[in-house]
Amino acid sequence: MKKSILSIISVLFILALFACSSNEEEAEESNESEDTNASEENTEEERTLEHASGEVTIPANPERILAPYLEDSLVALGEEPVAQWAIGESKLDYLQDDLEDVPTIEWDLPLEETLNQEPDLIIFNSPSSLQNGTYEEYEQIAPTYVYEDEVNSNWRDQLTQMGEILNKQDEAEEVLSSFDDKVEEVKANTAEAIGDESVAFVWTLGEEFYLFESTRYGAEVLYDEVGLTQPELVEGLEQEEQWNPISLEKLGELDAEHVFLIGEETEAGFEILDDSSVWQSIPAVENDQVYEMNQPSHWTIDGAIAHEMTLDAVNEALTE
Repeated sequence: MKKSILSIISVLFILALFACSSNEEEAEESNESEDTNASEENTEEERTLEHASGEVTIPANPERILAPYLEDSLVALGEEPVAQWAIGESKLDYLQDDLEDVPTIEWDLPLEETLNQEPDLIIFNSPSSLQNGTYEEYEQIAPTYVYEDEVNSNWRDQLTQMGEILNKQDEAEEVLSSFDDKVEEVKANTAEAIGDESVAFVWTLGEEFYLFESTRYGAEVLYDEVGLTQPELVEGLEQEEQWNPISLEKLGELDAEHVFLIGEETEAGFEILDDSSVWQSIPAVENDQVYEMNQPSHWTIDGAIAHEMTLDAVNEALTE
């Protein structure tokens, strides 16, 4: 009997030792797995990117991003900046549904204002945007990325690069794919509604007028991708870095069959055109095919959200 009891105890002891050994092995494997995952996460989170001012290590999951005049790309990728671009009281009105509660910061990022926002990532849209301090001074506040001019000048490249900066490459691709679908929809609708009738885009600011060339803001998408027909006057324009106003007399040569007249309702330019016999003689006015667009902010910036709003406005006006 004693031997039986001893045998049972021995077996139980061996089983206990085996269980302990097994648990230790599982714990070691679990720890190794956690260490591996942590290592992989660190590799994904911290990335060193080249940019216009050298190299920068992008922090892990930045939550306080400061990227003045790049808010369109941020919002398109589901990010909210810690502060938004402004010149005095002016800001990007078309984004205010998303940025209504976001404080403003002056466009040139004064160093003290920048420091007060406590950013963990700063993004400039070009080297020339560093107006109030050196790159090294901003770098002391937070890791700072500066876009190359040629990347920033193309809104698609700018968005793609923002996806790279924020490790949201897939989201950037989805935004561009959705945008391309919108272009095809508007292309089909407008082709059916107006065919090859010519379309022009005129912006009035104060008492001055600006005619969009084929490469200016949303006009590039509308002419090159949607395929709207340019009037001869627009075809003859050359893009200049500094956008110059066009005289009322020259505007009278506009042979467009449809005109989008862009500007706040209170702009003096609307009254000037109403009183101008030169303006009243162009085809679009004579045929009552002038469409007033009184929310101008998305018309004068490049970005996925801005251009989609422009596409929607043109589609609605030309197909209703």
